[in-house]
Amino acid sequence: MTEITYTSQELPKAGDTVLVGLSGGVDSTLTALLLKEKGCRVIGVTMSLWDGSIVEIKNDTNRTRIKEACYGPGEEENIEECTKFCKEHGIEYHVVDVKEVYKEKVLEYFKNEYRSGRTPNPCIMCNRNIKFGAMLDAVEKLGIKYDYFCTGHYAKIVRPDTGLFGTDERPYMVSGATDVSKDQTYFIYRVPSSILQKVRFPLADLKKSEVFELARKAKLEAANREESQDFVGEEYRDALFADKPSIPGDIIDLDGHILGRHKGIEHYTIGQRKGLEVAVGYPVYVHSIDAKNNLVILAKNEELDSTALVADDFVWPGNIEPPEGYIFEALVKIRLASRPVPCKVSRYIPEEGDTTEYNGQTWLIEFETPQRAVAPGQSAVLYKDGVIMGGGIISKSLK
Repeated sequence: MTEITYTSQELPKAGDTVLVGLSGGVDSTLTALLLKEKGCRVIGVTMSLWDGSIVEIKNDTNRTRIKEACYGPGEEENIEECTKFCKEHGIEYHVVDVKEVYKEKVLEYFKNEYRSGRTPNPCIMCNRNIKFGAMLDAVEKLGIKYDYFCTGHYAKIVRPDTGLFGTDERPYMVSGATDVSKDQTYFIYRVPSSILQKVRFPLADLKKSEVFELARKAKLEAANREESQDFVGEEYRDALFADKPSIPGDIIDLDGHILGRHKGIEHYTIGQRKGLEVAVGYPVYVHSIDAKNNLVILAKNEELDSTALVADDFVWPGNIEPPEGYIFEALVKIRLASRPVPCKVSRYIPEEGDTTEYNGQTWLIEFETPQRAVAPGQSAVLYKDGVIMGGGIISKSLK
């Protein structure tokens, strides 16, 4: 692939109408304030997700444990804080109900994937289908018009200066932010270029420490809040899966020897070591999950390495995918907590006898060096010069 240069897209300017997704956290709150001070007409919007179907879980001080999770009983308090902030700063504010879509696109997806022996990333699907999908659809139904949609994500919107993959197309793409420790591009790789065209991230050039400093100077209450956690706390995992009984089964090693019993495959992920409740005299980890036969397979740490993976359900910027026979080098990130590693990307042709069910065109991602605990269901996101070139869902690893 020839070297591509990119141009960062300009941020909203004075007089622009800007819709800001508000969660009550410091990032989104400061985003709204900075745009307001810049002279933009700011409209705040919060998505209501929590349906109250799971009983609140309290700690010793009788406070909800997962107030900072995006899905949980702390939502009502978050909305109250957003309402107060917007009133104090003269910002129009709306709350839109997206509970049903969230239940279908995020919660059911989450449960179905785990019950299929895969490891989902609900935050990725929430960003694609809810925050940059259902929420904006709800705003449109309210008749609200805006020039830009801004959030507190740490990322940038760029466009290539020349065509992508040999075409003349210059789609809107996602690039990394200044604060690489808070990079959130992995979460938003599935958001289409057609939506990114109006999306901007005003915190792109700020470090998290600078965000807190500015928030404290502005005396924002959000500066004293804890950072948001995963979409739902561990306390709620059992409750989410309570709609169906777990089916126990055997835990085996790579040779098929029975090592113990598992409590249901939805409670296990590739690479897991804790909570296995087996004793074999040496450390073992979840190597793979056989959903068809209801088996959890364990192995030694060194046996979790993979040389490549196959991914499907791929998305490409502007829907421009590499042409037939095209092979390119990139960096791939196989989970949020992993660093991008060198790889080679090409179309994958399933071998005869491959019974895997794929979703659309499959792609082979070959690692320069073996990678540990590649988990089907997670996303493999491709980067070139810090810009997302595409990404898909890991279907299987090649060991």
